[in-house]
Amino acid sequence: MAEIVSNGRSNSIRAVAPYPDPASNEAVASPAASDNGQIRSCLSSFPGILWNGGSRFDAWLNATSSQIAQVLLTFPYSFAQMGLASGIVFQVFYGLVGCWTAFMIASLYAEYDRKEKQEKNVTIHNHVIQWFEILNGLLGCRWKVVAIFFNTSVIFCMATIQIIACGSTVYYINQGLPKRTWTIIFGACCMSTIFVPTAHNLRVFSFFGILMTSYTAWYMTIASVAHGQVPNVKLSGAKNLEQYFTGATNLLFAFGGHAVTVEIMHAMWKPTNYKKIYLYAILYIFTITIPSATAVYWAFGEALLHNANAFAVLPRSVFRDVAVILMLLHQFIAFGMFTLSLYLIWEKLLGVHHSNHFIIRAVARIPVVLLIWVVAVAMPFFGPINSTVGSLLVTFCVYIIPCIAHMAFYKKAVARENAIEKPPFWVGSWTGMYMINTFVVVWVAIIGVGFGGWASVTNIVKQIHTFGFFAKCYQCAPKAY
Repeated sequence: MAEIVSNGRSNSIRAVAPYPDPASNEAVASPAASDNGQIRSCLSSFPGILWNGGSRFDAWLNATSSQIAQVLLTFPYSFAQMGLASGIVFQVFYGLVGCWTAFMIASLYAEYDRKEKQEKNVTIHNHVIQWFEILNGLLGCRWKVVAIFFNTSVIFCMATIQIIACGSTVYYINQGLPKRTWTIIFGACCMSTIFVPTAHNLRVFSFFGILMTSYTAWYMTIASVAHGQVPNVKLSGAKNLEQYFTGATNLLFAFGGHAVTVEIMHAMWKPTNYKKIYLYAILYIFTITIPSATAVYWAFGEALLHNANAFAVLPRSVFRDVAVILMLLHQFIAFGMFTLSLYLIWEKLLGVHHSNHFIIRAVARIPVVLLIWVVAVAMPFFGPINSTVGSLLVTFCVYIIPCIAHMAFYKKAVARENAIEKPPFWVGSWTGMYMINTFVVVWVAIIGVGFGGWASVTNIVKQIHTFGFFAKCYQCAPKAY
């Protein structure tokens, strides 16, 4: 006897023992034995419940967890640079623009998946589809090269920022060691992420990551309101264009987490559902980031201009220490989510991605972590580095390229007629799609790359001149280090 086993993406056949014949001499299991068997079955499936996931809820967990981690702590810093009204408006605006570009990526993923099934009619075991493969399959090799450069650079920098954030954050509960030493310690801990196979295996990590960030956000909100405004607090907003566009670019960077969209979609049983899931993720993120950033900025004002990490201004308490620990754990989780995409690209480059022995893939990933580790120690500029990465890399990777690629693929009438994802009802037509894509490209190119690039690079050059590379304790109070 056989049964078909489905994992949501493909079917396989396995042998199943026939039901026992009551008339035969075979012993029939007692009710107690049956209960024991059910218990053993539940226990054996428990790791799978924690480890494997491809549902819409799993995708929401992954999208939300990867989207907001350490950057939560820099939002008040951005509000201090821009002012409250501009901070809220830009945060909502870039969140919605991020939803739009995630929709563009999801549409191209669906087209690529259909093309592969029609032309090759085969699924390679252990293969994870990535963004550069989609552009290569739909638009050609030149697009592949561009995608690899920007996607790899963005994910590498995002992973680096997570380690920097770990060193910066833990310092606020234990100042016995400088931030550089803490960065070295947490860089070593992040080496364990080489053992995560795919985004299927992030369910429990993402679940706890969201709980950790939610606690931290509401702690920041409540603690700031309870503390009240510091004496002579100043809420004047931006003092110059450099500050304003540096803050705006940090918010643009914050909603660039969909650099790993394709990997999260590929882990889903029904990837076509992702576009709505990402919107729900962003809406939830608004509920925790806007209140927390507003409250901290209201309480401490321009003091945040000299403290990119919100923990630096919040008073020491048990609740703050808990928030610090939880953020450390979430930053560790976020590091694993970002580096996963980088690991897969590296495996494909080395030709070990399809190996049946996962230990070979894990060992091959080690140089990637080591390089990220060194860069994190060399450039500990938590806050300013976010804006620099946002303006020079995130702008292209997750905003400009997806919109241009979408327009390039659907420029022919036959592609539009056979499109899997039609224009949403509120857009009305393909003309509307092209107008929105053009607006996003022009806006991000001028405001993000142009003004944002100028402001963020100017700012980070100042940080380098002030603190230098491999700074022992970036933005620390004077101490005997």
